[in-house]
Amino acid sequence: MKHKILLILVSCLLASCALNNQFLQPTKIPNTVTNLEITTSFDTIRSIVNPKTRQPLFLNKKGDTISLNYTVHSMIFKSSSGNNLNGWLLKPKNQISEITILHLHGNGGLLYSQYKSMEPLLKFGFQIFLFDYSGYGFSEGKATRENIIKDATSALSYIINSDNIQNNKIVVYGHSLGGNLAAIIAPDIEDSIDGLIIEGAFSNHKDVAANVAGFVGRLIVREKNDALKTIKDYNKPLLLIHSTEDETIPYEMGKKIFHSANKPKELFTIKKCHMCGPRYYGNEISNKIKKMINYTE
Repeated sequence: MKHKILLILVSCLLASCALNNQFLQPTKIPNTVTNLEITTSFDTIRSIVNPKTRQPLFLNKKGDTISLNYTVHSMIFKSSSGNNLNGWLLKPKNQISEITILHLHGNGGLLYSQYKSMEPLLKFGFQIFLFDYSGYGFSEGKATRENIIKDATSALSYIINSDNIQNNKIVVYGHSLGGNLAAIIAPDIEDSIDGLIIEGAFSNHKDVAANVAGFVGRLIVREKNDALKTIKDYNKPLLLIHSTEDETIPYEMGKKIFHSANKPKELFTIKKCHMCGPRYYGNEISNKIKKMINYTE
């Protein structure tokens, strides 16, 4: 009997480690890499990377330079986690952007694979700052829950104090893991932003574990930061986007965040895949962002 109890405890411990570890799955790029090719669900990204500035030069299949209707400025900035992080500022050409979107990307990807999910919003005049968390892409350090929270707030501080962003309205847009992260930091950054967008986010780690392993998963997973609790302390405009066809994060998790949030808030229910809002609903999302900004003015 004692052996059975011990076996159960060991099994639960191993399951706990496995479930807790799966919440962060960083894709790291070695610093020595200068030629990069990454295949996503939308496209294959090919680029030459400057080893010092991390400035990318995008190429087509033939190796020719691609002409874009926006500019990409690579930036290295210091996080309060102590790590140097790689970020990009995407700016539409021939337009003056009055709204800056700070993007917090999802779990399994990185800057190079997930910037495409935000690219459609550039044609509506937004400029977008994206970056890799600690341990992702070319960013230094280790991916931990504590580090990515510090990274997100540091990215906001960086763009607020950047000469390229001054006097702009700022909206934080979190995808998946980044959406959960946005909800967690929302009360702390409320005074510095004009609105918050959460798309395809999970409600908390225990709900994710329960979705994977049932009641046992909920019991064994540690919950340090619960988006359902933190979002209750955020009081500026919120746009929550979630697809009923999302096969990664159930639609009901997004609704739980929405119902926990204060007004003003809007639930935008969409179709299509996980994190696909801007690709298929760019015009609608653009209008909702501008409406959000007008509310705060």
